Amino acid sequence: MNWYLAKIVFKIICGNGNHAAQFDEQLRLVNANTKMLALQKAIELGKSEEDMFLNIHQQPVHWQFVNVSELYKMEELLDGAELYSTIKEVENGEQYEKVIHHKANRIVSTPLHSTNLA
Repeated sequence: MNWYLAKIVFKIICGNGNHAAQFDEQLRLVNANTKMLALQKAIELGKSEEDMFLNIHQQPVHWQFVNVSELYKMEELLDGAELYSTIKEVENGEQYEKVIHHKANRIVSTPLHSTNLA
């Protein structure tokens, strides 16, 4: 079996959808014998996690699976190995750094089983 890193993308639709488009990109590890089986498992995972619930304003929120946008075979799992990298260009670099520091502080102050890095 091989390990693959899959990027699964969901569209988030609140209420009637009259808002800026929102997408959640998740990196997931998938174990499979072949690339095609890994892709199939990632797609099934995405479809199985589609959801609908009511937000605090009693509006429906839909998490709609879009697709698997990237799939990488992990040759070897090593301590400190780079799993994924992306370069972001932002308007306000200082604000971006503040957000990163805030998220890092949440890691320290939140129990491991409930840490959300998004």
